[in-house]
Amino acid sequence: MLIYKVIELGTVTEDAIEEALNKWSAKGWKLDGMQFAMRESSRRPSMAFLLFTREDADCGPSL
Repeated sequence: MLIYKVIELGTVTEDAIEEALNKWSAKGWKLDGMQFAMRESSRRPSMAFLLFTREDADCGPSL
């Protein structure tokens, strides 16, 4: 079963993104996407959301 993890970053810097990517990929998560939240008053993102997935063999069907 495919499970998802969403990581919210309040500090959007190269170092913060790199640290989160390395941390969660080392735990077996695969990056699925990255979304940025922008402010109208700034050209820089105010938040980032990192989306990860992984297969979880322990989860059976939930029927």
